[in-house]
Amino acid sequence: MERQIYQLVSPQVRQNAIRAIMQAPDNFRVELRERTRTLDQNSVMWSCLTDLSKQVRWPVNGRLEWMTPEEWKDVITASLHQENKIAQGIRGGFVMLGRSTSKMGVKAMIEVIDFCHAFGDERGVRWSPTSLGRAAA
Repeated sequence: MERQIYQLVSPQVRQNAIRAIMQAPDNFRVELRERTRTLDQNSVMWSCLTDLSKQVRWPVNGRLEWMTPEEWKDVITASLHQENKIAQGIRGGFVMLGRSTSKMGVKAMIEVIDFCHAFGDERGVRWSPTSLGRAAA
């Protein structure tokens, strides 16, 4: 039996999932969890992070610097819930650890995007259409 995923969106799909569970061999696993973030959400998030990287300088090692979208992702995801998770660097220094977004649920990803927008709005960021969830004109 191959891996099967059911998006629970209707009674019929729920019945199909139940049927698959009843027919599954021993030692299989069933997992129920919120659907992970959408590709559209991922696109909006990276567009927002790119806008921040081009328009906001941030203190890094005591100096205002331009950060990459990847660095902004670490700052935004770590700051969202005021998490202060810092690891020691292998060759000295410290690394701020953000959260992975690839396994975030849809609701958590909405929080990341909303937080990014609020942060950027406070700093006068002009959002690109993609960052606002619209296709570029």
